[in-house]
Amino acid sequence: MRTEDGRFVVIDGRRWRATDPAIPEDVAAVLRRALMAARRDVGTALRAGQDPAPARRRVQAAKVALGERGTPWWEQDLEERRARWEDGLRTLET
Repeated sequence: MRTEDGRFVVIDGRRWRATDPAIPEDVAAVLRRALMAARRDVGTALRAGQDPAPARRRVQAAKVALGERGTPWWEQDLEERRARWEDGLRTLET
């Protein structure tokens, strides 16, 4: 469920920042897939006794690109928001 202002989702009574609604759906889908893959990689690294830091950096990059971390999307103009998700896509491609 989203808050009235659309800035947050509430899950099990906890408030989480919502994904930036200005992100085109096809771009948001790519970013969500990258986020889920990075989260899986964190778990895999932990179970293998390896350093999860590289995967955690990818989680952070995806969350920032989605507008769920970093400067709140509602405090940015559309150009800044677009730059944020495009930077995230480039970062996650490498």
